Amino acid sequence: MCLCGVLLLAFCSTVIFDIVTRTIGHPWLWLQEVTSTFFIYAIFFGAAAATRRNDHLYLTAIAEGLKGKSRTAIEVITRLVVLGVAISFVVFGYLNFLRGFSSFRMPSLTPIASLYAAIPICGVLVALFAVEQIVNGLRNGFEHDELPEDSRPAQAIETIATKAARP
Repeated sequence: MCLCGVLLLAFCSTVIFDIVTRTIGHPWLWLQEVTSTFFIYAIFFGAAAATRRNDHLYLTAIAEGLKGKSRTAIEVITRLVVLGVAISFVVFGYLNFLRGFSSFRMPSLTPIASLYAAIPICGVLVALFAVEQIVNGLRNGFEHDELPEDSRPAQAIETIATKAARP
């Protein structure tokens, strides 16, 4: 998540620098390349992070209504679909990465493969996180009870603060 934040901050900063340099009449041409690189990597690393946190696109409405073996089956099937997409990201992203060495970005003449590298990296991370979720789900179950508004960690902090305030 920190990496996603750093990439987003870098993207926003380079956009601001691009606007400022164009406004003062001395644009940095390479800055658009850097901006697009940060944007692309932020998207793909963000997708991997969202998969890790289970915040990405899943069919949770069906699974949340089920219990026991039927829920486990739906959860595993959903994650296997995600794993299949991740594997296709790795395979086809790598092929696209290799083809990217024949195209170059202007004005730096950097191979466009530097952008395409984010696709297989994302695929590897998503596959790793999907396998992790399947293993953890089969070991510990997929049912996660949501914490109520006044959850125990908050109550523990209040208890510690109350004890510390007493003479």
